[in-house]
Amino acid sequence: MSRTVALYRLAHGRTGDKGDRSNISVIAYDARDFDHLLAHVTEDAVRALFAHRRPTSVRRYVVPSIQAMNFVLDGVLDGGVNDALNLDTHGKALAFLLLQLDIPAPPRMMESD
Repeated sequence: MSRTVALYRLAHGRTGDKGDRSNISVIAYDARDFDHLLAHVTEDAVRALFAHRRPTSVRRYVVPSIQAMNFVLDGVLDGGVNDALNLDTHGKALAFLLLQLDIPAPPRMMESD
């Protein structure tokens, strides 16, 4: 097994929007991976991944009861639905971008080597 893994192997995501703000939820498939995701899917990691969209802020909210986190990214939708000229004015594809994030493989995956 590779020493890194794409986030989509460990979690799924959903995206919402309001104006120029996008929120992206990341929900662990397996509760055993949640602490690992918290350690590696950080505000800094998300900010770096979305640097090309120039977010004005990135905040993470953790919802441990459902092994989830929600990222709120401001300034990433080119002004929002009514102002944006990009093809994805609602930012629905942003969850897919985040799920491509490579993170270290969790210990339980490395044990199967």
